[in-house]
Amino acid sequence: MHRRVFLASVLPAFARPADPLTAAEVVARIQKQVAVPWREGQTVDTIKTSNPNQTVKGIATSFTSTMEVLEKAAAKGLNMIIVHEPTFYNHEDKRDGLEGAVYNAKTAFLEKNGMVVMRFHDHWHARRPDGIQTGMVATLGWEKYRDSANPRRFVFPAASLEAFTAGIAKHMGIQTMRVIGDRKQQVRNVVLAPGYATLQGVMRTLERDDVDAMVIGEAREWEGVEYARDAVRMGRKKALIILGHSMSEDGGMKECAAWLKTFIPEVPVEFIASGEPFWRP
Repeated sequence: MHRRVFLASVLPAFARPADPLTAAEVVARIQKQVAVPWREGQTVDTIKTSNPNQTVKGIATSFTSTMEVLEKAAAKGLNMIIVHEPTFYNHEDKRDGLEGAVYNAKTAFLEKNGMVVMRFHDHWHARRPDGIQTGMVATLGWEKYRDSANPRRFVFPAASLEAFTAGIAKHMGIQTMRVIGDRKQQVRNVVLAPGYATLQGVMRTLERDDVDAMVIGEAREWEGVEYARDAVRMGRKKALIILGHSMSEDGGMKECAAWLKTFIPEVPVEFIASGEPFWRP
């Protein structure tokens, strides 16, 4: 008995079987590496499904865990999904009142495939630089246009609003991007604000003299959208460019996959795009 213990103690480290990587360990590493205080009990960034002690075979990142994303991840053997937005259709992923064919099938798929879903929203935005913003700037190819004094503002060679937005749509492959503003308006100074834009955010941005256009993911149509429409009607040279929420943040979760690879070497890490949910008739 003592001899077996001795042999194990002198066995080279590389020859010892590694402890399995668990979902809880992945979360702990993220908490350490994100380099901002973790908001215990005051965040949506928690594990939403399965057991935190589940062994992780591979990690997928995406904007959200759509059924298509889950199916692709399962086919690749990636059983931990790190997403930016909810899995169960509401901000806090509450399950009450969701029972039905779609919810039941989704939860059954997750359970059958032993999949762990973690949301990574608050702290990925809180990171400096903001993880979503960093990824979207890279996706758009806007790095060289960034205002050194304001990382959300970009200064481009002047172009018409129509040409500027057509370039974004072509570059990103967006079918249903929406635009408010005069097609012929000259655009040079642009603010990028991925995700949801509040009325106050749209107002503050479009009131600025050094902003011609604001690029967002989405806004309530009776709030920021109508404010922008009124501004244009009043002759103000302003534009609101709406990419769609998923299209405005997917690139940020591609950045997340690259970041995770720097401190999770044990398992494969891969980005799976959620993509655009809409199509043009």
